[in-house]
Amino acid sequence: MKAWWVEEPGPIVSGPLRLGERPDPSPGPGEVLLSVRACGVCRTDLHLAEGDLSPRAARRIPGHEVVADVVALGAGSSRFRLGERVGAAWLARTCGMCRFCLRGSENLCLSPTFNGWDTDGGYAELMVAHQDYAYPLPEVFTDEKAAPLLCAGIIGYRALRCSGLPPGGRLGIYGFGGSAHLTAQMAIYEGASVYVMTRSAAAQQLALELGARFAGAAEAAPPELLDAAILFAPVGGLVPVALRALDRGGTLAIAGIHLSDIPVLDYQRDLFQERHLRSVTANTRTDGLEFLALAEKIPLRPTTVAYPWTKADQALLDLSRDRFTGAAVLLRSA
Repeated sequence: MKAWWVEEPGPIVSGPLRLGERPDPSPGPGEVLLSVRACGVCRTDLHLAEGDLSPRAARRIPGHEVVADVVALGAGSSRFRLGERVGAAWLARTCGMCRFCLRGSENLCLSPTFNGWDTDGGYAELMVAHQDYAYPLPEVFTDEKAAPLLCAGIIGYRALRCSGLPPGGRLGIYGFGGSAHLTAQMAIYEGASVYVMTRSAAAQQLALELGARFAGAAEAAPPELLDAAILFAPVGGLVPVALRALDRGGTLAIAGIHLSDIPVLDYQRDLFQERHLRSVTANTRTDGLEFLALAEKIPLRPTTVAYPWTKADQALLDLSRDRFTGAAVLLRSA
């Protein structure tokens, strides 16, 4: 099969990705072999290519927002039928036995594996996924629109829940890329007022078109204090900015696997009066199922930019330069 892999992590302008031939994978017990139709381009893929996240194996194939057809079944695999369209997301497997899995917090599993990091992902013609960690996809979404739901959407959903936003509350969103623009739609649908702070003028305009009450620069102060906020931009310097925008008792949830250094916080100014700061770590399968049901009900309107599958390196470069608004998607047919 043809695939992209990380040859040598480094700045994306140095060309860390390579396109070439790899052996076709085979599904093991409980697994399915997937023929990739589309794969979203996530900032985590960029972190992997540039070395902010060290690849867990040499020549790792990125990609974890995968829309694909089931083309072969491993032993004991019966959840999906041949030819069925399914999605593979960031979470590839959990142990099912640690204290976190047993209490229903599998996102905190002590020995998880992740697609496109621990295992080869969707920047390839074929990939393997475990049937229990794949998702049936709503018919309402095309391949291009379904791809970003599988990480940007799921993580945005979990971040929204972790933010503790009260009914009808005021939500601040810092950064407005693939995940944030989906999260804003969910919050607005559920009755929240949304305030977006981001450096991109095009992203600010999209936020207003989607129904945000305010859109301003990344460090701008929203016109009202916030009940909750979510930081999507991987910029630690925005943490104190967002905390200062919170009302008493508000929560800032950081929705990212990588964040630059956080400046020293001033306790009285940034955290006192029961302001909360928390991270968001991966997701549970329940998060994924709940999110996809909500996405279909709304229905969500992902803003996407399609790239031919052969242009994965260009898509990551454009992501690093903020050259598009919304989410990039690699299409096998493009």
